[in-house]
Amino acid sequence: MEPKGGIYKENNKGPNTDPWGTPQQRGATEEEYPPITTEKDLSVRCITVSQVEAKRGTFKECNVSQHALAVVVEVNEGAESVLLPCEFSGLIPENDSTVMWTHEDLYNKSVHLRRKEGDDLGEQNQHYSGRTSMRPDALNTGNFSLTLRKPQLTDSGNYTCSISDGREERRLIDVQLQVKEPFPSWAIALLVLLLLLVLLVVSGGLLFHFRHYFMSDYKVEVDSGVESVQLPCKTTVNLPKDTKVEWKDKKNRKVHVYQNGSHQLEEQHHFYRERTKMKRNLLEPGDLSLTLKPPTDTDTYTCTVYSSRGTILMEKEVLLTVRVPQVEVDSGVESVQLPFNTTLHLPEDAKVEWKDKGSRMIYVHQNGSDQPEEQHQAYKNRTKMNEDLLKTGDLSLTLKYPTDGDNRTYTCTVYSREGNILLKKQVELKVRVCQVEVDSGVESVPLPFKSTENLPEDAKVEWKDGRSRTVHVYKNGSDQPEEQNQVYRDRTKMNEDLLRTGDLSLTLKHPTDWDSEDFICEVWRSGNILRTKSLLLKVRVCQVEVEEGEESVQLPFKTTQNLPGDVRVVWECKEPEPVMLVHVYDNGSDQPEEQHQVYRERTKMNEDLLKTGDLSLTLKHPTERDSGGYACYVVRNRAVVRRKRVQLKVKVSMKVSAAVDPLNCDRGLTLEETLSTFQQLLHHGGRSLTVTGGGERRGSTGGSSEEEERSYKPHDHMTRGQAFELWESKMFQLQTH
Repeated sequence: MEPKGGIYKENNKGPNTDPWGTPQQRGATEEEYPPITTEKDLSVRCITVSQVEAKRGTFKECNVSQHALAVVVEVNEGAESVLLPCEFSGLIPENDSTVMWTHEDLYNKSVHLRRKEGDDLGEQNQHYSGRTSMRPDALNTGNFSLTLRKPQLTDSGNYTCSISDGREERRLIDVQLQVKEPFPSWAIALLVLLLLLVLLVVSGGLLFHFRHYFMSDYKVEVDSGVESVQLPCKTTVNLPKDTKVEWKDKKNRKVHVYQNGSHQLEEQHHFYRERTKMKRNLLEPGDLSLTLKPPTDTDTYTCTVYSSRGTILMEKEVLLTVRVPQVEVDSGVESVQLPFNTTLHLPEDAKVEWKDKGSRMIYVHQNGSDQPEEQHQAYKNRTKMNEDLLKTGDLSLTLKYPTDGDNRTYTCTVYSREGNILLKKQVELKVRVCQVEVDSGVESVPLPFKSTENLPEDAKVEWKDGRSRTVHVYKNGSDQPEEQNQVYRDRTKMNEDLLRTGDLSLTLKHPTDWDSEDFICEVWRSGNILRTKSLLLKVRVCQVEVEEGEESVQLPFKTTQNLPGDVRVVWECKEPEPVMLVHVYDNGSDQPEEQHQVYRERTKMNEDLLKTGDLSLTLKHPTERDSGGYACYVVRNRAVVRRKRVQLKVKVSMKVSAAVDPLNCDRGLTLEETLSTFQQLLHHGGRSLTVTGGGERRGSTGGSSEEEERSYKPHDHMTRGQAFELWESKMFQLQTH
């Protein structure tokens, strides 16, 4: 591979139109930029790319080997993109030709890979995902330049462009990318102002404040599960050889130490052993960045530079944020997957562990097989991982029958044989609480809970409500009704063989709005919770509508049969206030003396109501003023054991008979009385009015009948003619709304 007439000379494929072409193509003369004609005299021109002029640049000489070119590319962070140049004028292999861009300072070095059929990014470092591209005709033209979009400070480092024919790999060029912090316009203006002020007065305070711009901290964000991350720390000055560089975390643990020209691994905290890397000869370019593999948790890292006397020369903080992905599912799904895929080649003797936030062991894979004996009993028979997980890199975990009790953060850690962390990822699981909604009056409602089969025979299953009242208990192979709260006595049922089938659902009989609660089911064994699930039950309030003038209306309430004989049943009208007693049943009979006078001789309850469980109330002759909220309470020993609400709405209607003979006022309404009645309803009643007229017309001899309907809104004007037409009918009906 030999350059022709300089590094950027035209190749055999035709003229080079790329912005990284020959100096002459960019307007440079041979005197300004003489061509390189011999391999002996080969040197490299290092290119500095400014943010404003990224294509023309400036050039300077650098010494390189005879086998690879070297280029320095500088760009400001925040630029749209930067081009890493690589041109090859040699013969490109026809078969199995591959161009590779690598970053030597990363754990996973792959930046971009191009084959004959196109890009192959399967093993690309996730840090560069979606940010790299090459020309479509790269393998035809020999222009292997790489475009890197949105350059970041952490992209700084040495990049290598190589070509391979499947048997041999040739290194074409080394590109040193330097991504610098941009110097904003406001900072330039501030600097000019500062210089002017210095001429007038010594302003140490402003100078000190401005110095902090160059000492600014860094913020780095990565996804949990990435193989490595670079924590940037750079200085523009060369540091003395006896300088000490020390990285620490927020807990003051030593992450990495460099002193006396070498890394001091014995000072490193054991948590970071074999997990850190710094560049060689880091003091010369002033790049003190640290590569951490893998990043495990959000933390603040501090890079401190000391002189040989212990004086702090520089100190910078890096806030590392490790984003934790969230998986969200509905309660009741068969299973959920906690994803973790890696392209890192894992050793066959690696150990994979999944743990929950409480450090309970969920799953262990070691020595080529699962280790169920290390699993916590809460996850027995509930987890699964793929076969050949170390070979495929798919470390995802399947969790069966997830419930809201599983809402927590899960961590997968991969260890080497020596116990060092190779990979680590966190996943947050959120299982939405199950919601069950039914109408009041249904016979029963199921509260679902399905778990794994063949639960331990000595397990205890307990349902409770949001007030910690015991709803149902199953243990020792049978129900335990004596442990139930009396509110749920004779109202619950669970399936047979529930431990064998794993169906822990509860049936609640005769639900009312009073049962609108949070419910939780827990499975216990030896003092430990094996399973748990919460759900929200909502029972809609019973709604009853009736027309005013009906003979009666029933407010329904059915509950369990054979209620105790010493209970007291009370119906109240709660809304609107004041609260009034509607009906009372006590000591085996009605108690009319306790009724409010509005309901005297207007209410009735069924016989044997305690035996049948039918506590419905019949209200006779309902009127509009009976509309409101009603509640029935079943009280025993001063405790409410049953309750239900009913919302009653009585719709108003009015019937008026018209006179057959308008001259005889004793037999009906006159025209003036009809008009006055309508106007009073419209203006003073504040209601809409629908008028339906029918029957024979006054003065009609043919016996024909007609039907008319008209609607009026409040404060509408009814003309005398309209009133006459209605009055003319023998019968009409008014309905107010």
